[in-house]
Amino acid sequence: MFDISRKKDAAYALVIFLLLCIPALLSWNSKTQLGAIIESGRLKLVTRNSPNTYFIEKGTPAGFEYDLAKAYADHLGVNLELVLPDSFSDIFTTMEAKDGHIAGAMLTVTQERERSFEFTQPYLHTTTALVYRVTQGKPAPKGIEDLINSKRKLVVLANSSHAELLQRLKEQHPELTWEETEELSSIELLEKVHTKEIDYTVTDAVAFGSQKSFFPGLQKAFDLDNPQPLAWMLAPHYDQTLKDSINRFLALESTQALIHELREKYFNRTNPLNFYDTATFREDMETRFPKLEQYFHMAEQETDINWHLLAAIAYQESHWNPKAVSPTGVKGIMMLTNAAAKEVGVTDRTDPMQSIIGGAHYLVKVMQKIPERIPQPDHTWFALAGYNVGYGHLEDARILTTRAGKNPDHWDDVKQFLPRLTQEKYFSTVRYGYARGYEPVHYVSNIRKYMELLSWEIQLQQARRKDQKADYDPDDESWDETTVVEDILPAL
Repeated sequence: MFDISRKKDAAYALVIFLLLCIPALLSWNSKTQLGAIIESGRLKLVTRNSPNTYFIEKGTPAGFEYDLAKAYADHLGVNLELVLPDSFSDIFTTMEAKDGHIAGAMLTVTQERERSFEFTQPYLHTTTALVYRVTQGKPAPKGIEDLINSKRKLVVLANSSHAELLQRLKEQHPELTWEETEELSSIELLEKVHTKEIDYTVTDAVAFGSQKSFFPGLQKAFDLDNPQPLAWMLAPHYDQTLKDSINRFLALESTQALIHELREKYFNRTNPLNFYDTATFREDMETRFPKLEQYFHMAEQETDINWHLLAAIAYQESHWNPKAVSPTGVKGIMMLTNAAAKEVGVTDRTDPMQSIIGGAHYLVKVMQKIPERIPQPDHTWFALAGYNVGYGHLEDARILTTRAGKNPDHWDDVKQFLPRLTQEKYFSTVRYGYARGYEPVHYVSNIRKYMELLSWEIQLQQARRKDQKADYDPDDESWDETTVVEDILPAL
C-alpha cells in the first residue's frame, strides 16, 4: 500500500499518474485544428449576405466567397456551414469569439487587422477607389487635395479597410474629413452617390466593377492606394494546420482556374443594353436574324408565345449567337442551363432550332409559376423577372410592394422595390435575403426595348420593300428613309 504522506510513495504516485495521462495527452496533441474540422465534418465560414460574398440565386446559394469556400469544403470532404453576422463589424467579433473557422467577406489584409488575426495567402488583389457621379459643370476630383478643397460629403463603411486607409491619409492631410456609417451597405453608398445624396464614397475596385453598370454616371475618380491583397481571415491558433491547408488549396492550378471563373462570373457583370448594342442591332438583324427567324415562328406555333418576345429574349441572352457561352456555363441562343435543357428535351444547346423551341417551352413553364390573376403583359414581365432573379426574391419584392401600399400584381410598382433587395434594411426583413435586385429590372427593360427595336426594323424592312415595288429608284435622292421611320414610330 502507498502512503502518499511519504515522499518516496508520493513520487511513485506522480509517475504512475503521468504514465496514465500520456495517452490522453498524446491524443489531445494529435487533434489539430484541421483534424478537428475534418472529424466534425463541417467548416464554418463567417461571411455576409451581400453581392460579393453570399446570396441566394434562383433558389441556390451563390457568391464569390461562398463558391470558393464550398470548393475548399469539398476539397476537405466536409460540409460548409455559414455564419452570418448582423453587420460588417460583427465579422471581427465573431472571429474573436472563435465562432467560425474562416472569415471570407472580401477582406483586405491590413496592418491593423494583422495585429489581431491571421490571413491566408491572397486570392485576389484590388485597389481602393474614390467613386463619384459625373455631373455637368462639376469637374472630377483628381486627388486628395480636391476632396479637401471641395468640402463635399464623403461617406464610407465604419470599421472597414477604407476607413483605416482614410485615417492613414489624414496623417498627411489633416484637413481631410469623412463620415462613417454602420447602417448602410457598400451598394447603398453607391446608390446615394448616384442619387446625389452624398458626393463620394470609397470602395474596392473589384466590387465597383460588379455594380457600376446599374448606376449610370458613377465613375472611379482615382485610386487611393496601390493594389492590396484580399484573403481569408483566421483567428490565431496554436497550430497552423488549417492555414497551411488553405494555402495549399489556393495554390492548386484547379483552384486558380476556379478563381478566374468566379471573378468573371461575379465581378465582370455589365448591363447588356447600351449604345453600342443598340447601334449593332441592325447589323445583327441583317447577318444573324435571317438564319433564325423561321425557328422563332415554329416556336410560336408550338407554344403560342409571341415570336417577337422570343426573339427579344434570345437577343438579350446571346445576341443571337448560337455559340454563346456564359461564365456560369449556360450556352446557346437561349442560354439554357443544363437542367433547363434536360427539362424540355434539348440534347444540344448549341443547335439553334433546339435552343429556340426548347427555350420557348421552358418559358411556358416559367410563366406557369406566376398567378393567373395577373393580366398580360404584366404576367410576362413578372415571369421574366422571376426567371432572372429567382421566384423567392420576386415574392420578397412583392411583399415589400404590399408593405408600401402599392399593387404587388403591377409590374411598374414591383420594379421599384426589387432594387431594395440590395439594401440590408429591406432584405433583412424578408425570407430570401439579399438579391441583385437591379438586374431583373434591367433584364425586363432590355427585352421590352429589343421587342420595340425588332418591330421597328421589321416594319422598316416592309416599308422598304413596299417602296421598291412602287417603282422605287435607289438613285432617286427624293426617297427619304427618315420619312418611312416617322410613319412607323407612332405605331410603336
